[in-house]
Amino acid sequence: MSDAYDVIVLGSGPGGYVAAIRASQLGLKTAIVERELLGGICLNWGCIPTKAMLRSAEVFHQMQHASDYGLVAKEIEADLAAIVKRSRGVAKQLNQGVTHLMKKNKITVHMGEGKLTGPTSLTVTSDKGEESLSAKHIIVATGARARDLPFAPADGKRVWTYRHAMTPPEKPTKLLVIGSGAIGIEFASFYNDIGVDVTVVEMLDRVVPVEDADVSTFLEKSLKKQGISIMTGAGVEDLKVSDKAVTATIKDKAGKVETTEFSHVITAIGIVPNTEDIGLDPLAELDRGFIQIDDFGRTKSAGLWAIGDCTPGPWLAHKASHEGVTAAEAIAKELGNKEVHPHTLDRSNIPGCTYCHPQVASVGMTEAAAKEAGYELKVGNFPFIGNGKAIALGEAEGFIKTVFDAKTGELLGAHMVGTEVTELIQGYTVGKTLETTEAELMQTVFAHPTLSEMMHESVLDAYGKALHI
Repeated sequence: MSDAYDVIVLGSGPGGYVAAIRASQLGLKTAIVERELLGGICLNWGCIPTKAMLRSAEVFHQMQHASDYGLVAKEIEADLAAIVKRSRGVAKQLNQGVTHLMKKNKITVHMGEGKLTGPTSLTVTSDKGEESLSAKHIIVATGARARDLPFAPADGKRVWTYRHAMTPPEKPTKLLVIGSGAIGIEFASFYNDIGVDVTVVEMLDRVVPVEDADVSTFLEKSLKKQGISIMTGAGVEDLKVSDKAVTATIKDKAGKVETTEFSHVITAIGIVPNTEDIGLDPLAELDRGFIQIDDFGRTKSAGLWAIGDCTPGPWLAHKASHEGVTAAEAIAKELGNKEVHPHTLDRSNIPGCTYCHPQVASVGMTEAAAKEAGYELKVGNFPFIGNGKAIALGEAEGFIKTVFDAKTGELLGAHMVGTEVTELIQGYTVGKTLETTEAELMQTVFAHPTLSEMMHESVLDAYGKALHI
């Protein structure tokens, strides 16, 4: 073995690089193995650069409505190439930031393809050759990739995944988005905002199907009002791809089949874990490719751990980062650190955000899930139109919904749609994590004028005490 470490992390996404930093902070000799770019998909091709593109679309949208704010803006255009260039610049800056963090924390970086040769050993293959590494513990953080349609894999020309959609070879004229989860809806919103004719096809009966039904209904109406065509309960049965277009065969909810031509297609139908050909068999148990772990990230093999999108969901960057910290602390404890106390992850306290226009955010149980679980409920709902700050911003579209256990006052879930709700949701997430009841939330003073006042009003509404509606 060319080197030996306390911890080696395989993959440098938001789970992997955070795990490496925490391990190093705890005094462990740490290395990280990455085959492409430090920061992984999230920083380079996912979470952050997409938000840069969506920000451009948001500014463009605001400029088109400048007169609503007493301003004059003429001959406004969306320059897709310039938008992409800015987005790639943001990604590059963050990649350089992670590189700096590796140096600052004295983490050795090995660039190349990593493959396990045992629970605590691996090889790294690059254009420089092959090297063997060993560690007392290895954390697998290899992430996931977009799932292809079996009958029309992405080619980067006419059929795209999220990665192609971020660096498009040309601006679509008529775009089909298959799937209405967070990724599909975000790209549908972006391309619609810059003037593309967009159609969304969703197999289930509503858009963003993991969200509360009221949020789905509201968002669908809003997106349709903005000009997006949405087909729910529908399926794409075939795609015929040519050099100039894609002909889609679509069956609607009534069973009617039609063919429609699109310039481009984005597939957003889920993910596939990056767990093939990295030496996991027989070291770890897999279920549909996802590595099975305990609450701290341990696999069935001593010394081998896994975190993030290559493990069971939800498949979110912040969940991966939290798991990375937990695994690093659990490893440190196993290696004799008596001052660290790793905490397991409570999945009911993981927020989810979708950065379309309007935004969507939630944490905890939906109303339907809470009812199905047998809870007696108190539900509050407060509209943006009742909030002075929202009206002043010209963003009076949306609502905040809260779901409480009627017997104990426990906050079971919170669901939002509207401007900046992806920032507001953390208030409820902190509340849930602290096991806050309606009493503490009611007694909390919310600054005026802020959008956060709607969070207060929604809680009050659940108990028949709302003040401004």
